[in-house]
Parts: sequence; C-alpha cells; structure tokens
Amino acid sequence: MPEPKLNLKRGHLFLDKYFTGESIDYRQMIALFLPLLIDQAFVVGLNLVNTAMISSSGVAAVSAVSMIDSLNIFLISVFIAVSTGGTVVVAQYKGSGNELMVSKAAAGAVSSVSLMALCIGLFGIILHNPLLQLLFGSASPEVMDHARTYLIGSSVSYLGIAVVEAVCGALRGIGRTTASLYLSLIMNLLYVALNFVFINGLNMGVLGMTLSVNIARYIGAACALYYLFRLDSSLHIKLRDLLLLNWSMLKKIMFIGLPFAAEQMFFNGGKILTQIFIVSLGTYAIATNAIVSSLAGVMQIPANALSLTLITVVGQCMGGRQVQDARKFVKSFLVLSSASFVLMGVLILPFFYPLVSLFHPPAEIVGDIFIVLLINTIAQIPLWSASFITPSALRAAGDSKFTSMVSMLSMWLFRVVLGYLLGIVFGFGIIGVWLAMNIEWGIRGTIFLKRFFGDKWVRHRLI
Repeated sequence: MPEPKLNLKRGHLFLDKYFTGESIDYRQMIALFLPLLIDQAFVVGLNLVNTAMISSSGVAAVSAVSMIDSLNIFLISVFIAVSTGGTVVVAQYKGSGNELMVSKAAAGAVSSVSLMALCIGLFGIILHNPLLQLLFGSASPEVMDHARTYLIGSSVSYLGIAVVEAVCGALRGIGRTTASLYLSLIMNLLYVALNFVFINGLNMGVLGMTLSVNIARYIGAACALYYLFRLDSSLHIKLRDLLLLNWSMLKKIMFIGLPFAAEQMFFNGGKILTQIFIVSLGTYAIATNAIVSSLAGVMQIPANALSLTLITVVGQCMGGRQVQDARKFVKSFLVLSSASFVLMGVLILPFFYPLVSLFHPPAEIVGDIFIVLLINTIAQIPLWSASFITPSALRAAGDSKFTSMVSMLSMWLFRVVLGYLLGIVFGFGIIGVWLAMNIEWGIRGTIFLKRFFGDKWVRHRLI
C-alpha cells in the first residue's frame, strides 16, 4: 500500500478510536470544532490588534483599557454564563431528538440573556464613578479619565453583545457553529475596521474605541436577529417567542446558567482584585499584564475552541444518555488540548520580539513580559486543560453547582490570596501574580479530574 494511503488509513483509525461514538463521530466533531477555532482565532487576534492600536495612544490609554476590560469581563461573563446554560439545554434537547423543545430553549436563552444584559448595562452606566473609585482609585488622573469614558461606552454596548452571544450559543447547541462563526466575524471584523478609522485615522483614542465597540456590537445584534427570524431553517423562532418568557424553560436554563454566572462573578471578581494589586504596582505593571494577557490569549485559541466544542458534544451525549461516549471524548479532548499548548508555544515564542513590538512597550518592561510569558507557556501545558476543559464537560452534563463552587473557592483561596502574598508581600511583583494563577490552575484541575473519574457528575437529569 502506498505510504500516503497508509498514513491516511492510520489517521482515520486514530480519529475513529478516540473521537467517534454512538451519538457523534469525528467528522461531525471536526465540523463543530473548525468554525469555533476560526472564531476564537479571529476574536483573540483582533483583540491583539485592538490592544496594539490603542497602545499607539500612550501607556495611560492602554492601562485604562486593560483596567476596564477586567471589569467588562466580570460584568459580561454573567450573561454569557446564562447563554452557556442555553447552549447546554439546547444541546441536550437536540441529543434527545425533541425539535420543538430545541426551539423553545433557543428562544428562552435569547430572551433571558438580553434582559440580564440590559440590567447589567444600566448598572454600569449609573454607578460608573463609585465603581471606578472603589476598584481603581489609586490610578493616575489621566488613566481614570480614559477609564471613565471606556466604562460608560462599554456598558451601553452590553445589550448588543448579549444578543449575539445568546444567538451564537443556541446555534452551537444544535451544532451550527458555521453560522455562529459568521455572526462573530461580522461583529469583530467591523470592530477592528472602525478602530482603525477612529483610533489610527482620526486619533480619537479611547473615545474612538468606545464608538467602535457600540457600532460593531449593535450591527452584530441586528444581523443575529435577522438570521434567527429570516434565514434559519430549523429553529422557527418569531419575535413574539422572544417577548414571552417561558418560565419552565427559563428554570432549566438558569439551573445551569445561574451557578455558572455566580462562578464567573466570583472568578472574575478575583481577577479584578488581582488587577487592583497590579494597579498598585504602577502603570508599567498594568501595561505588562495587558500585553502578556494578549499573548497568552493567542496561545489558548485552540484549547478554548476545544472547550466550547466539548459543551455541545457532551451535552448531546448526555441528552441521548450515552455516558461512555461522554467519558471517552472528555479524555481525548484533555490530551488534545494539552498538545495544542505545546504546538502554540513552539510557534509563538520564537517570534516574541516582533510580536511584542506591536504593543510599543517601554524598553524597561520587555524583559518582564518575556519572563511572565515563558513561565505561563510552560505551566499551561499540564495545568490549563484539567482546569478548563474538564469543567466544561461537567457543566454540559448538568453538574453546574459543583463546578461553580470549586471554581469560586479555588480562585479566592489560592489565586487572590497567593497572588497578594507573592506579588505584594514577598515582592515578586507581576511575576508573583501570574505564578499564583498557574498554581491555582493546578489545584482546581486536580479537583475536577477527581470528580470526572467518579460517577456523581453523570447522574444529573436536566431534561
């Protein structure tokens, strides 16, 4: 047999062994994964470009955007968590073959997420000054002025991104990741194009970024609703379906979404507290953290796509009660995710200096950026997957309370406390803060793996 055909056959046998089961095969899995991988690559890559563009407006501007983005992640994560609840419920109904309930679950997810985002946006607008003083009061006046503009503008945009996230979450639940990719690309490519006009062309700095994010998100929301009402051929959702809340469906979505939302609030609240430590270390430390976070996000692109894919895969397996399939796929995804970090580290570290030059950092912090990035690159190979891939699977099976409790406790007991001790008390600075995060990954991942190898997580009945 010729060598290429032999290799092809071996590849087919390998994929069939580890990524095919009764409920789904590896071809369907690849069809789910590739659009999510492209989506994650564009989202992270475009965020990298946006950070580089705002860096041209000075260290104060990039520091302000970094500070408020930590708060944005905290607030946005609440309604994205509820959107994930919608994805799980939709996926389980899809796996059970109940198409009518799939449509009701999708409509319920869009309604609940949009309402929650509207309330959170109003909260951010009304209480912007107290929030800034409480969280970042030690920042310089110039940084605070930029931060105020960006926080108000971001809060206005929450409803737009909520609609997009809810619709994309429902589409991922039924396996339509290509459609969710197109919607995400429309929003994010428009965001970058507008940033180029407002920041680079018109020199509007943080105000320009604020205008860009609002225009992009609301156009994205309009496209998402148009797709849902006019182009989708299976969900059959109408406007009145979004305006009438189905309380029984809402309970199912919230059963997954609320514990995850609480987890995200505590988890990202811990990140904000960590950001406060970093603010106290000075503007250079804030800039170092922002740049390393952007580069680390690039390395996590394939793993994040695998994590999103696994929610749909395990959700559909559990909807059809194919427990052995779910167990097999989680193990396969854990190994694949860790391997992806090795590949990304090999691809990115040799190009560190050209990449970091995109952010125009002061020469004094380039060494710190490299050290932190190197430590994180090595640590995430064995630790990240157990800490993030495993809970995605547990949550997709309905085991949301356990995963949320573990994530909340590990964040506050280890990352926050240890970050303060290493970064501030023992004087390791930004390196100590990132080391604490890596240690917390290991502790949390160990607990999740122990849960996965038990039976409690497969006993939940969501539908």
